Amino acid sequence: MQRRELSELAIFVEVAKTGGFRSAAQRLNLAAGSVSEAVNRFEDRLGLRLFERTTRAVSLTEAGAELFQRSQPALQDLEEALADVQDLGTELSGTLRLSAPLGVGPVFLDQLLAAFSQTQPSLRIEITYTTLKADLVSGSFDAAIRSETLLDPETYALPIGPPQPMAIVAAPSYLAKAPPLTRPEDLTAHLGICFAIDGERHLASWRMVGADGTYSVMPRPRMISNDVGSILTYAQAGLGLAYVFRDLVTLALKKGGLVEVLPGQAAPLPRFSLNYLSKRHIPLRLQRFVDFIRKRG
Repeated sequence: MQRRELSELAIFVEVAKTGGFRSAAQRLNLAAGSVSEAVNRFEDRLGLRLFERTTRAVSLTEAGAELFQRSQPALQDLEEALADVQDLGTELSGTLRLSAPLGVGPVFLDQLLAAFSQTQPSLRIEITYTTLKADLVSGSFDAAIRSETLLDPETYALPIGPPQPMAIVAAPSYLAKAPPLTRPEDLTAHLGICFAIDGERHLASWRMVGADGTYSVMPRPRMISNDVGSILTYAQAGLGLAYVFRDLVTLALKKGGLVEVLPGQAAPLPRFSLNYLSKRHIPLRLQRFVDFIRKRG
């Protein structure tokens, strides 16, 4: 493909993405007439009509939609390759965009990102904590930190962070009025403050250690939240039992605001994973982060 054809293809893709010649011209910092002429030349060269044009709207033809779908990933790969080449021998810049579950920041991820940022002072890091599963295909995120149950097929998954000890805790005021609790099976008679994952009413399992391995026992949900901070607040208010990262309740346990029940019987969560697309050219910013994680083991 000649350079002119590549330029026209890039302009075509931008018009398709933005839905109009004027909006594409603004994104490309070109005159609207120049964008329209480039698309016309491209259509003449192909002998195909790529857009249906009216005074109010621009829409893709069937041929245009097929070309847009197949060319967009290739252009994105080319842009990333060019950016990576420009970064070689220079200080890394740009933005590394990551998605992670709520609650893992104070447990391990915030410290990890802070350490990585110190090695790349010109790189901007954008971390979004959410219960929603990030769409890696859309390109909004370079990678996502996920539990093993939410990993996408046909992607790379790199272990990140340590295994997470869990604890079942409650306020003394709750335990004073609650039924006896001496074994995991007793949880079913208790009220629980449960964590909702993936933006749905899907509750995170309370995993316990048994003679035959791990198994799940759930209390009766009284409060449901997708925020770990809220769960701890409800637990300290005496509303029920909470199943949380042990590291998050160390201080509350020392001060007596919370009490651990069934100690040593809550199963630790497996390590999280850094999940990213298996592309031929991953962005250099992500490659540096991957290398950093591997060096830390």
